[in-house]
Amino acid sequence: MHYKEVKGILSAKNGINLYRGCTHGCIYCDSRSACYRMDHDFEDVEVKRNAPALLEDALRRKRNRCMIGTGAMCDPYLPLEKTELLTRRCLELICRYGFGFSVITKSDLVLRDLDLLKRINEKTKCVVQMTLTTYEEDVCRILEPNVCVTARRAEVLNILRDEGIPTVVWLCPILPFINDTEENLKGILQYCFEAKVKGIICFGMGVTLREGDREYFYKKLDQHFPGMKERYIRTFGNSYSCGSPKHASLMKLFHAECEKQGVLHSPDAVFAYLNGFEDKQSGKQMTLF
Repeated sequence: MHYKEVKGILSAKNGINLYRGCTHGCIYCDSRSACYRMDHDFEDVEVKRNAPALLEDALRRKRNRCMIGTGAMCDPYLPLEKTELLTRRCLELICRYGFGFSVITKSDLVLRDLDLLKRINEKTKCVVQMTLTTYEEDVCRILEPNVCVTARRAEVLNILRDEGIPTVVWLCPILPFINDTEENLKGILQYCFEAKVKGIICFGMGVTLREGDREYFYKKLDQHFPGMKERYIRTFGNSYSCGSPKHASLMKLFHAECEKQGVLHSPDAVFAYLNGFEDKQSGKQMTLF
C-alpha cells in the first residue's frame, strides 16, 4: 500500500475510484491489463488520500444531483478500507449532499456502511452491486482467493434485501471449461432470486483476456488447473474474447429464468435502472446518462 495525492476524483460519468490496484487476487481480473498503464505492482494498492476533499469540492459544484458510482476499476471495500475509511468518508459526503450511490463489490465489508446506505436510500437511490461467478465454493476459493466466498456474498444480498437496499448482480466472467456449467448458472440464479435482486448483468458466457491480464491468468491456470492453459491456447489463440462453447444454451437458460422471475436481464435495462437518479421526496426519477 502507498499513498498518492491525485488531481481529480470524479469522472465525466460521475464515477469515482478511491484505490488503484487490488488484493482480492481474482485470477481473471481485467484491471491487471497493461492498457491501464499502472506504474506500480497491482497488489501494492494506491490509496488516493485526498479523494474525499476532491469529491466534496466536485459535489458542491454540481448543478444537478445524480448517481455517484464506484467499483468499476477497483473494489472500494478492500481489506485496507477498514483502516483507511476512504469509502466511508465519501459515502458520508454523498449522503450529506443528497446524491444517489451505486457500488460494485465482492466484499461483505459493505455491511459496515449499512447505516449510510440506508440513509442515502431514504432520500434517493442506493444500489449495491455484487459480483457472483462461481456457485461451487472450492472453485470460488481458487478463482477469487482473498475475498469472501459466494455463499457469504449471497448472505449479504439477503441482508440488504431485508434492509430495503436494492441490489444488482454481475454474473461475469464465466470461465470456459471451468465454471461454464448449467449447475453453476442455476446455483447463482437461485441465490439471486432468493435475494430478490433488481437485475443481473451478464454480457455473455466467457472471459476477456489481454496483455497483463492474460499472463497472470495463465500462470494461475498452470497452478490450479494443469493442462487448462494449453486448452485455452488451442481454442482461443490470442483472442481478446474467449467465449464459452456453451454460450448459446446457457444464455437461453439465463434469460428464460430471469424473465420468469421478473428480474431485469439485459445490460441496457439494468444500466438504465442504475443510472436513473430518484428524488424520493418529490417522487421524481431522472435519467442523467
